[in-house]
Amino acid sequence: MFSHIQIGARDLPRMTAFYDAVLAPLGLVRAPDAEDSGPPGVGWHKPGTRWPFFYVQLPFNGLPATWGNGVQVSFAGTSQQQVRDAWAAAMAHGGVDEGEPGIRAHYAPDYFGAYCRDPEGNKLCFVHADDLPIG
Repeated sequence: MFSHIQIGARDLPRMTAFYDAVLAPLGLVRAPDAEDSGPPGVGWHKPGTRWPFFYVQLPFNGLPATWGNGVQVSFAGTSQQQVRDAWAAAMAHGGVDEGEPGIRAHYAPDYFGAYCRDPEGNKLCFVHADDLPIG
């Protein structure tokens, strides 16, 4: 399990709008702005929880953010419909299709996933499976 995942952004307002739309169907909300010593960023989490946390931020080192080859961030959905809705929101807000929603039986008989890239090229997966912990 993880405490938080952080990805870099070149265009923070665009990425914020994208993730506001994409994470809402999964029940994630934007966290209140917090003062810290780092560069500007935005985070999302489930209401009433502290962890886990997803964060998009301008890089600390001041260099342009880049996507990672072989890196994927996967978000758990409580239903196949949540997966469909998150993927559809991604497509409507500048995401690039990497695999529309459907069963991926080569992973497991109940693995329902969808894949895309965010506007800056980060690979995302939305997935539902019967025994997937949602936290």
